[in-house]
Amino acid sequence: MKEEKDRKLSAKEQKRLGIFEETCERLSQKGYKKTDLTIGIVKANLFVFLLAIPVVAIGVVLFAWRNPISLLAPTPHGSLLFIILFFVLIVAHELIHGLTWGIYSEHHFKDIEFGFMKEYLTPYCTCTAPLPKSQYILGALMPCIVLGILPTVMGILLGSHLLFWIGMVMILSAGGDIMIVCKVLAFKKQESSIEVLVYDHPTQAGSVIFEK
Repeated sequence: MKEEKDRKLSAKEQKRLGIFEETCERLSQKGYKKTDLTIGIVKANLFVFLLAIPVVAIGVVLFAWRNPISLLAPTPHGSLLFIILFFVLIVAHELIHGLTWGIYSEHHFKDIEFGFMKEYLTPYCTCTAPLPKSQYILGALMPCIVLGILPTVMGILLGSHLLFWIGMVMILSAGGDIMIVCKVLAFKKQESSIEVLVYDHPTQAGSVIFEK
């Protein structure tokens, strides 16, 4: 399989990559040390597959415990609505990334770009400016919280099959984001560093970290 970094970039991606490289050079000149935390799409998909096992198991157990007489089997009407909501929420997922990062970014929503990696059938949102670690993590996890965790919890409490399964699927859809955040949280900064910035990679999944 062709490496992600070797795939043909669109004109928009090439422009964004140029801005990224210029920003990296400027930060380097200011004394920041760069660490690459990008991940492969294939590795991210494997992570989602492994994540699905405990997430679905725990979710089903909690639903059954709260709603012992309710079956999780889908109905034809519910299945159609589920499919429609899934595609709508996939778009909403990226919009929530952009909305959250745009609030904190230096030029706000001018720093937010959306796109679609046709090779992997993967939509994406990227922030074209570095952010403090906490703000980057919040933006990365917000779709999982809003579209995944909250509907799942509400589905369990209300006994709603639709809310439960939509929430579960959206948690799994955020598996790549969770993996990226895990890499950022696992990063050990130098003891002498007083500032850490996280910069979303413009053409690959993941980010780079700058510390000074």
